[in-house]
Amino acid sequence: MLDIKLVRSNPEKVKAAMADRGGRYLPALEQILEKDSAYRAALSEIEALRSKRNEVSKKIQVAKASGDEAAAQAAMAEAAAAKEAVKAREENTAALERELNALLLSVPNLPDPSVVKGGGPPDNKVVFEDISGRRDFSFKPLDHHAVGEKLGILDFAAATKLSGSRFALLKGQGAKLERCLIQLMLDIHTVEHGYTEIFPPFLVTTETMTGTGQLPKFEEDLYKIAVEPPLYLIPTAEVPLTGMYRGDILKEDELPKRFTAYTACFRQEAGSYGKDTRGLIRNHQFNKVELVWLTRPEDSAAALEKLRADAEKILKVLRIPYRVLELCTGDIGFSSSKTYDLEVWMPGEGAFREISSCSNCGDFQARRLSTRFKRAEGGKTEFVHTLNGSGLAVGRTFAAILENYQQEDGSVVVPEALRKYMGTDIIAI
Repeated sequence: MLDIKLVRSNPEKVKAAMADRGGRYLPALEQILEKDSAYRAALSEIEALRSKRNEVSKKIQVAKASGDEAAAQAAMAEAAAAKEAVKAREENTAALERELNALLLSVPNLPDPSVVKGGGPPDNKVVFEDISGRRDFSFKPLDHHAVGEKLGILDFAAATKLSGSRFALLKGQGAKLERCLIQLMLDIHTVEHGYTEIFPPFLVTTETMTGTGQLPKFEEDLYKIAVEPPLYLIPTAEVPLTGMYRGDILKEDELPKRFTAYTACFRQEAGSYGKDTRGLIRNHQFNKVELVWLTRPEDSAAALEKLRADAEKILKVLRIPYRVLELCTGDIGFSSSKTYDLEVWMPGEGAFREISSCSNCGDFQARRLSTRFKRAEGGKTEFVHTLNGSGLAVGRTFAAILENYQQEDGSVVVPEALRKYMGTDIIAI
C-alpha cells in the first residue's frame, strides 16, 4: 500500500510513477486524491463540531451555575444536537476512510528510481548471462513434455483424468527427481546461505492474502475455500512467510530475517488460457522453494542483490544455462519496486523461460501488513522492507534438466550435484 502522506504531499511524483507503469492506474490515483480531500475536509468538520460541542458544554455549566434553567435547557438541547451531528459526521468519515483504503489497495507500488523505464517485456534489460554450458546438440532436442513421457516419468493423461487440464503426475524417477530438487534447494539455502527453513500452512486468511498484495488485485487467480471466514490456497510461499509478522513490531537487531520454504502452490491462471498449456510451465498446482527477507529500509537494495545471487546459485550448481533480466517499469509486479527475472535456456523450445522473480517490495507489503521495527537508538518505529524470490520454481527446474541433459537415446543425465540425492547418474527407460 502506498503511503497516503506521500500521495498527498507529492501527487505529481506518484502520477509520474504510475504513468511509467503504463498509466492504467492513473484514474484510481485521481480518485484517491479526491477521496482523501473529502476525508480530510470531513475530519476538519468533525473537529469544528467537537469544538462547538465543548463550547456548549461550558454554556450549560454557566447557565446552571447562575440558576438560569431555561438557558440551561436550551444549551442542553443544543449539546444533544451537536452530539448527533458529530456522530453522523463520524459515521460518514469512517465510510470515506474505508473507501479511501479500498482505493489504496487497488494501486501498485512505485518503481524504484533505478528501474529502467519501459512499456513491457521488450524493454526489459539483460544484465547477466551464463550460457557457458549451452550444448550444441547433434540431434533435434525434444521439449520436456516429450522427454518425460517417453521416459515414463511424466503422465499428463493420468493427471487430466484426476484433476482436469494443467495438472501433472510424476512417476518413479520423475517423482524422485522432483523430491531431490526440493532437497537440494533447501540444503543450499539453509546450510550455505543461512536461511531459516519454514514449513507453513498452505491455507491462509483474507488478511494474509491482502497483506502481500494478492487481494483484491488477483482474486480471480486464487483458489478460495468455501468456509467461513474464507481461506485461500497459497499461490506462493511468499504469502505466509511475509505475513508471519503481520501487526508485529520487531527490534532492529532482529533484522534481517531470512526464510526459505518448500510449498505446493496453487493458481487458477485465469488470464492465461491458451498460453503454455503443454508440460510443466504453467500448471494450476506446482512446487516451489521460496526465499523471503525482512530488512531495514537502508539494507533492502543490497539484500535484493544477495537474494538474486542465492537463487542463481541453484542454476550454477545444476549447470543450467541462464540469464538475468532487470524488468522495466511496465513489467514489474504489482507489489514490487524492483525485480530481476532469472530465465533458463530450454533447448527443446529454443527459448528462455522464467524460473525465478526476485523482487524488492520496499515498505509496500509491510504497510499493508503493519509489520514494523523499532530503532535501537531513539526508539523510532518504521515499516520494514520485504523481499521475495523463487529459489527456485521446482517444476520449471525439472523441465530445464530434462531439456538440457537429454541424450539422443532418450535418457537424461542427472546433474552431478543431484547424483548423491538421486542415487544414480542417469534416468533411462
